[in-house]
Amino acid sequence: MIKLGLVGEGIAQSQSPDLHVRLGAALNETVRYDLVDSRGIENFDFPGAIETLRAEGYRGTNVTFPFKERAAQLADLLGEGARRVGTANTLLFDADGLRAENTDYTGFISAYRHSFGDRPAGDVLLIGAGGVGRAIACALGELGATTIHILERSADRAQRLNDDLIAMGISADCVDEEQVRHALSTWQGVVNCSPIGHVNHPGCPIDTRDLSEQHWVFDAVYIPAHTELLMAASHAKASTLSGVDLFVFQGIDAFKFFAQERIDTKQVDQHVITLRNYYIEQLLASQTA
Repeated sequence: MIKLGLVGEGIAQSQSPDLHVRLGAALNETVRYDLVDSRGIENFDFPGAIETLRAEGYRGTNVTFPFKERAAQLADLLGEGARRVGTANTLLFDADGLRAENTDYTGFISAYRHSFGDRPAGDVLLIGAGGVGRAIACALGELGATTIHILERSADRAQRLNDDLIAMGISADCVDEEQVRHALSTWQGVVNCSPIGHVNHPGCPIDTRDLSEQHWVFDAVYIPAHTELLMAASHAKASTLSGVDLFVFQGIDAFKFFAQERIDTKQVDQHVITLRNYYIEQLLASQTA
C-alpha cells in the first residue's frame, strides 16, 4: 500500500484522493489518500503535521493553499520545479530527507506538450501573478515563451514576479488592460491564473474580441470546466487547454514521484486521456445536477 496525503485549508471537496486512488487501482497498486485539513484549527502546526505523516509511514503528501511556500522552506532537497518557483505542492519522504517538488510547474509543461507538441509558446499574456501564476510563468519560460506579459491587479505582486522572471533569464513585462487591448492580436498565448471565471467569480478576465486561430488559451479555472474564456477561445477557433488538464497532469506527475520506486512510471501516461475525459464528464455532470 502507498500511503499519501493532502495538507491544506478547506480541502474537504478535493478530487485529489479520487485521482490518486483511481491511478493506483489502474496500476494494481493500493493507495490510501488522507486529508489533513487546517480549516478551523487555530495555530495549525504545519511542520508538525508533515512530521506526523512521515512518522506514520506515508510515502509523501501533496500540499495546497496556504502552505506551498512553507513546504518549500521546510524541505531538505528541492526538485527543479520547487527550486525555480519557490513553492512546493508535493513533499516526498526520501531516505536523504524531505524532498519538495512543484507539479503545477511540471504538470503544465506536460499538459502543454501533450496538447500542443513542440508549438512555440510565443508572446504570452499571463493574467494573475499569484501562486499558480508564478508556477505557470516559470513553466512558460521552460517552454520557450518569447515574452510573458503580466496583467495583475496588484502592481507590487506583478513587479515581484516580473523581476524574478527576468532574474531567471525569462523575458517579461507588466501590462495594463489598455495595453492588452492594443497588443493581444499580436501575441500568441493567453493564460488565466486569476479566479475570474470560477463559479464563485463569474465572468471573463479580458476582452476576447481579438482572439483568433493564431492563439492558444489556457484557463487554470476548472469549475466550470468550460469557462467563458475557453468558450470564447473555442468560438474564435483558438487552441485551448483547460484547468482540468492541469489538475490531471499535475496529479499524474505527483503520482509518478510517489510511486517511482514501485512501478514503471511510463505506465501512468497510458491513463491520461481516460482520466481527463472522466473528470470533465464529472465536472459537467455536477454543474448540471
